[in-house]
Amino acid sequence: MYFIVETEETVRVPPERLGSEYEETAKSIAISDVEGKIGVLDREFVRDQNDRKFLNLLVLETKLEGEGHVVHGDGGVYQPVSLSILAYQPTIQEIVEGEIIDVKKFGAFIKIGPVEGLLHLSQVMDDRIEVDEENRRMIGKETKRELKIGDSVRSRIVALSLSDSNLGESKIGLTMRQNFLGKIQWIRGEGK
Repeated sequence: MYFIVETEETVRVPPERLGSEYEETAKSIAISDVEGKIGVLDREFVRDQNDRKFLNLLVLETKLEGEGHVVHGDGGVYQPVSLSILAYQPTIQEIVEGEIIDVKKFGAFIKIGPVEGLLHLSQVMDDRIEVDEENRRMIGKETKRELKIGDSVRSRIVALSLSDSNLGESKIGLTMRQNFLGKIQWIRGEGK
């Protein structure tokens, strides 16, 4: 799910970057501090900790809030900056579309928006799967349905563990073992 987050961050502008471009410098530091990082929503009622976490994709707008403050013994200026951020929050049971980017013995990695999810071999289809790692594809033994790198698929998020600090350590588990999930060409055939 994509949404807009309005927040305020305090950034440290180092002494060597103080000068005529102070406003632009403070804004660029704020952007680099939040883009591509995990954020946390301040919600009181959440099912679990994953409901609070999201990925900051892109800072849409920045604005300095008031004057910066100098802390005794530190030459930098601490400047409050308000930010409007485009964010993405994967949620359990969400239906997502993506592209297969890698095939391994144990399953396929699917790019869903700004993150990757794992489609385990057991969650591909109701058929025994043969993995051809050399050609980076999976084939159903009975149905002869094939999945390979570059295929567009629709899947459902069934497992989610977002890291507090590093997106690369986050885990997203996917399934395609339900009606109207799978390779897009298969779904078009089911709907007829």
